Amino acid sequence: MGVAGAGGVAGTGVRSRWFRRYPAADRTARLRLVGFPHAGGTATLFHGWAALLPGDVELLATQYPGRQERLAEPCAESMAELADRVTDALEDVLGDELASPLALFGHSLGSAVAYEVARRLDERYGIVPERVVVSGRGAPHTERGGTLHLLDDDALVASARGLGDLGSAVYDDPDMRPLLLPSLRGDFRLIESYRPTEPAPLRAPITAVGGADDPGCSRADLLSWRTLTTSAYEHRVFPGDHFYLVPNEARLLSYLNRRW
Repeated sequence: MGVAGAGGVAGTGVRSRWFRRYPAADRTARLRLVGFPHAGGTATLFHGWAALLPGDVELLATQYPGRQERLAEPCAESMAELADRVTDALEDVLGDELASPLALFGHSLGSAVAYEVARRLDERYGIVPERVVVSGRGAPHTERGGTLHLLDDDALVASARGLGDLGSAVYDDPDMRPLLLPSLRGDFRLIESYRPTEPAPLRAPITAVGGADDPGCSRADLLSWRTLTTSAYEHRVFPGDHFYLVPNEARLLSYLNRRW
């Protein structure tokens, strides 16, 4: 559960409420990396990444509706709606640059978003991402649904905390809780209703990453992504729980930077 933080620096082109853009340090981007956060998460998850990426990689950190500066907007009701709107926003923001090299990274809920956006980029435009990195979640056909979104507030927060604690103390603040819980509940509703039975494999290579002690994503879950690519597949497990990527940020980026 991630909350709050500063915004990114807007790059050139159309400004969008969907992305915080961190321009490439070299000013000319060889690759654009689009990051998708977890349930209840925000674009802030990727705030530290810009300093760790190669100088010719631009970062677009996705901000889902219903949180932070988009608090007044309703959360997406379905994965199809969210993926459609993100893909539309990428086209609006990048324009002709949409056809230049892209990579996608998604954590937890964001893994499913990354997969669905990759599908749409290929189906609509024939654009195949350079790589799709999925983190902390099994492949879509292993989705088991769930009812966490139906729990009362205290039980919902406790269940989310059971995966790992990332800035969750803010949910104990009686003033902040009413502002934050709707996006957490909405995201859980979205991912728990997302149950594709025969997802199509991507043409992009897939890298699956996760935490060794993640109670919600086992090594077998990571391996389930092997069937969803007609290209290369690899996986890597790091120390830590569901939010392993925060304490291992530099280590994770060092690993991924050799694959962009």
